[in-house]
Amino acid sequence: MTEPAKPRMTRKRQSILAAATDLFLQRGFLATNMDEVAAIAGVSKQTVYAHFGTKEALFLEIVTGMTGVAGDELQEQVADPVDGRPIEAFLLDFAEQQLAIVMTPRLMQLRRLVIGEAERFPELGKRLHAKGPGRSIARLMKAFAHYGETGDIEAADLAAAASFFNWLVMGAPVNDAMLLGDQAIPDAEALRVHAVESVRIFLSAYGRKP
Repeated sequence: MTEPAKPRMTRKRQSILAAATDLFLQRGFLATNMDEVAAIAGVSKQTVYAHFGTKEALFLEIVTGMTGVAGDELQEQVADPVDGRPIEAFLLDFAEQQLAIVMTPRLMQLRRLVIGEAERFPELGKRLHAKGPGRSIARLMKAFAHYGETGDIEAADLAAAASFFNWLVMGAPVNDAMLLGDQAIPDAEALRVHAVESVRIFLSAYGRKP
C-alpha cells in the first residue's frame, strides 16, 4: 500500500528539523551545512531546500519553534489564577515550572546560539524575547491584574511588576548558565529553593500589607 503523501512529508520535515537542531546547537550557524543536515535526516539536500528554501529560513524556524514550545509548555503546566487560588500558590507554581522548563542544556545552548548570531540575524533576539520572556511577562501582567482586583497585590505598574518577578526568578540562574556553561545549571532542589525565595521577596514588596 502506498504511504499517504502528507504524513510522509511531515515525517521528512520533522527529521530535517531534528537533525538541523542538533547541528546548529552543537556547531553554530556558520559551521553547519545543508549536506550534513540532509545526511543525518536521511533525505536529499533538494528535499531540505524544498521544505525550507534556505539555511537561514531553517535556522529561524528552529529558533522560533524551540522558544515557542517552551512557552506553550509553561502555559499548559501553570493554571491561570482563579478566585480562591492564593497568589503565593500561583507564583510558586509559575516560578518552579518556568525554571524547570527553561533551565535545560538545550534551551541554554539555544540562547547562546541566538546571542552569537545577533548581528547576522537581528530579528532572532526579538523572536526569542517575544516567545520567551515577553510571553511570560504578558501572562504575569494578566494574573497581577486579577490579584490587584482581589487586593492580594498592590502594583501601580503591572508591566514593571511582572518584569521584576520574571527576572527575579530567571535572572541569576540564566546568567550563570549562559556564562559558566551547562554545568552551572542548578539541580531541581536548588531551583525549588530559588523559586520559594523569589516569591517571598516579590510579595514582600508587592503583597497585601497588614
